[in-house]
Amino acid sequence: MSESLNEQLRSQAGALGFDALGICGVDAIAGISPRLDAFLDAGLHGTMGWLAEHRDRRADPRVLWPQARSVIMLGMNYGPDADPRAILGERSRGAISVYAKGDDYHELIKPRLKQLARWLIAQAGGDVKVFVDTAPVMEKPLAQAAGLGWQGKHSNLVSREFGSWLFLGAIFSTLELSRDAPETDHCGSCRSCLDACPTDAFVAPYRLDARRCISYLTIENKAPIPREFRRAIGNRIYGCDDCLAVCPWNKFAAMGREAKLAARDALRAPPLAELARLDDAAFRALFSKSPVKRIGRDRFVRNVLIAIANSDDAGLAAEAERLLGDASPLVRGAAVWALARLLPRESFEALAAHHLADEADEDVRAEWQHN
Repeated sequence: MSESLNEQLRSQAGALGFDALGICGVDAIAGISPRLDAFLDAGLHGTMGWLAEHRDRRADPRVLWPQARSVIMLGMNYGPDADPRAILGERSRGAISVYAKGDDYHELIKPRLKQLARWLIAQAGGDVKVFVDTAPVMEKPLAQAAGLGWQGKHSNLVSREFGSWLFLGAIFSTLELSRDAPETDHCGSCRSCLDACPTDAFVAPYRLDARRCISYLTIENKAPIPREFRRAIGNRIYGCDDCLAVCPWNKFAAMGREAKLAARDALRAPPLAELARLDDAAFRALFSKSPVKRIGRDRFVRNVLIAIANSDDAGLAAEAERLLGDASPLVRGAAVWALARLLPRESFEALAAHHLADEADEDVRAEWQHN
């Protein structure tokens, strides 16, 4: 296909709000299987079984869709308007990951990908499929192959223009489009992201143990958060931006231009006391159209209670004590741990004597007994 079509494609993408576009062949990541297999076989994906499902399709887009010939990778900048680490010092407030403070990017990007795909069909024919984190597609390696950036030592995409802050989407096409040059790795000897991780989740550069990652622990993990990581979580109640925010390439990044991705005022620094009082209806209302809603109220309040424990604010003990009667064992267990951190020993033991007799859940009983 002509270069003019590619330039028209970039222009259309820009008009739809995309900040970056690159094109690679469908065979661009054909050699990635050993890296993916090593990650999965070591169990570094934790309970994210969907990563292991259809690993052949994930490692090679040609298996996912044999008719595809080109992959159009698109990026939308969601750069924050302030350092996301600043809130970590406000221990009575919750820190929510930058990407989750606005509307869910999946719902925003997919319709625009479809618009761009329809434009491409109208101009040049062929068939298309669009993906936004909804199929076994390895967006980050494909984005590197298409020239959008490179996978840094923290395993996330880094852009010379947008730093750490790009949402990715993909259009697979049966057309043979002109390809862009792949991006090369510009991390050099820097290890800022590795050293910044609060839970030492990087077993080596470019190799993440998701089971230790705060984003995994607060979002994907459905069980009680392992005790060894609770203190390190601090006041992070949904995700973690530390390895992204510390990257030196962010000095070139600009604030995102899409208003729907901007942080909502209510989610910039929400008080933990208010979040601990959320019932299911209030949780859904607060996080309407937000990715946070997907983890559900119980997991979210579990996270809030871990943050309350780490606040060292005895004034928040009342919120945790109230939640000892919550319907969710996950919430009750986290409340026990919070109270063990906040209350004087004799007060905690008195509560334990009262609640242990009636507690039926094995995990919650274990929390009482361990503390």
